Amino acid sequence: MSDTRNLEVRGWKTGDDLAHGVAREIVELLAGVQRDGGVSDDGFARIVLTGGGAGGAVLRELAALDHAARVAADSFPVTAVDWGKVHVFFGDERFVPSGTSGATARNDELAETELLSHVDIPEVNVHRVAVPRDGEPADGSGLDAAAVEYAEAVAAFAPDGFDLHLLGMGPEGHVNSLFPNTGDLSPEPGTLVVAVRDCPKPPAERVSLTLEAIHASTEVWLLVTGEAKREAADEVVSGTDPAQWPAAGVSGARRTVLHVDAAADPR
Repeated sequence: MSDTRNLEVRGWKTGDDLAHGVAREIVELLAGVQRDGGVSDDGFARIVLTGGGAGGAVLRELAALDHAARVAADSFPVTAVDWGKVHVFFGDERFVPSGTSGATARNDELAETELLSHVDIPEVNVHRVAVPRDGEPADGSGLDAAAVEYAEAVAAFAPDGFDLHLLGMGPEGHVNSLFPNTGDLSPEPGTLVVAVRDCPKPPAERVSLTLEAIHASTEVWLLVTGEAKREAADEVVSGTDPAQWPAAGVSGARRTVLHVDAAADPR
């Protein structure tokens, strides 16, 4: 299925199937960028990670595939990612201290647990959002400074955009920390990072890449599982108003893929 946004819908039987299949496709994409050149044509692949259940499952599968590739490398050639030539970014981050647990845990710590600590990637290639200073209010000037610092990292290490932007999606259609009917959906042109202060889902304070940053990606893949997200998936396919359903406004420069399990499949 496709439309003017180059949207494809990829159906998977279960969430586990989705995680395994998407991870394999990520390996092929990143290895291809490193072999043939990507958005910046410098041999480095640039990927934006997402959190959530589906995002975490994909990262876990990526770590397993990397381990299998290293084990098999001496016996026969396999497609593998050179993690020394990958720049990792995060679509959004909760502006909370390191070590925060539960639903408000940081996305970079999920990525560290499921993937980054298991692969040979230099820490300087992992571009994280700053944490609040001890005792400072989350909605103070430190949040703005964190957004500025992250925007500077994006400009320095992804000046031409991203090769792949992974996105989770909420049942109301939010992506990154861009929620329906909020000003964060339409900042000043040229804004790639916003400081979010009134997120309707705790914690209220976050740093997020914008829709413009998403559009500066060669490929954008939405990872969607569960019946609760089927309505939002249908709105994505329909191409409805992004102010009401932000996920409907995402697109990649070359390709946009909506990966869904059977429960979330709107077809």
